[in-house]
Amino acid sequence: MLGTILIVILLLVLLGAIPSWPHSRSWGYMPSGAIGILLVVVIVLVLVGRI
Repeated sequence: MLGTILIVILLLVLLGAIPSWPHSRSWGYMPSGAIGILLVVVIVLVLVGRI
């Protein structure tokens, strides 16, 4: 249950971190890349059964 909630929250944050606004275009893909890596780690932990 907790893993599903974490995955949904991280997916929403990942969509929000995509640099699509003019003020965030200079950031590059760092925010969404870091959140994507965190999402992959959480998914692996859920599949292994740690969360």
